[in-house]
Amino acid sequence: MNEQLARSRGELALREARFVWGARTYVMGIVNASPDSFSGDGVRGAAGAATRALEHLEAGADLVDIGAESTRPGHVPLDAATEAERLLPAVRLIRARAPQAVLSIDSFKAEVFRTAHAAGGDILNSVWGLDAALLSAALECDAPVIVMHNKRVAIYEHSVVDEVLAYLEAQAARAVSAGIPPERVILDPGIGFGKTPEHNLALLGALDRIAALGFPTLLGTSRKSTIGKLTGRDVAQRAFGTAATVALAAAAGIDIVRVPDVAEMRDVVHVTDAIARGWRPTGWRDE
Repeated sequence: MNEQLARSRGELALREARFVWGARTYVMGIVNASPDSFSGDGVRGAAGAATRALEHLEAGADLVDIGAESTRPGHVPLDAATEAERLLPAVRLIRARAPQAVLSIDSFKAEVFRTAHAAGGDILNSVWGLDAALLSAALECDAPVIVMHNKRVAIYEHSVVDEVLAYLEAQAARAVSAGIPPERVILDPGIGFGKTPEHNLALLGALDRIAALGFPTLLGTSRKSTIGKLTGRDVAQRAFGTAATVALAAAAGIDIVRVPDVAEMRDVVHVTDAIARGWRPTGWRDE
């Protein structure tokens, strides 16, 4: 990782955590507070969500992403009231049990994010980018944002990589112009969202270009269907295929990987970061 690029992305301080962009790859544990999860890792109720979040934190997650609406292909959309009914008790209980944990709220509804932020959420994670309402909510809450590329139909007139990069760059510029500091704008290319398997592979081969936009970045590839097509594995058996993409992401300079298998992927990024970024664990001795 280019040192100048790492410095340009700055750092983010939240609660007691400090994310130095470019120094290493951070691990985000997934909590699906929904029974309709494509990967089969959904949990029911606030107690189940809190238990999963604490497991992720104990396994070494740097932050936790919690959502209550499925985003799998063919999912049934939730209205804001139903989403909040699932999400808010879980956020409150996780915050009570893990007061210093950094919590990302996976929602693209402004009213849901506002209430979740008041309940203890820290970061807005929107799979549909930042519309005016979401941008306004993020500014009101003084919240960092994760902006993902998505598309309802997987049709790209030219290069999928160029289109995704242009979208992310425009969204980032809009957020910064509105008053969100660059180090608080995290970009996600949206692997598996509005993209064919070939589109996903093209983006995975261009992760260095996404990092080179100069903003912090996030990648979510865990158990996606493209990995299943490549390996012939069912959802529950895609950990090794996922690990390959996580290692590629870390080597390319991606800052956060969003995963359900925290302990395993923590090991992947630690080894990759040691080789690609010169990172060393606390207490490292060269002997």
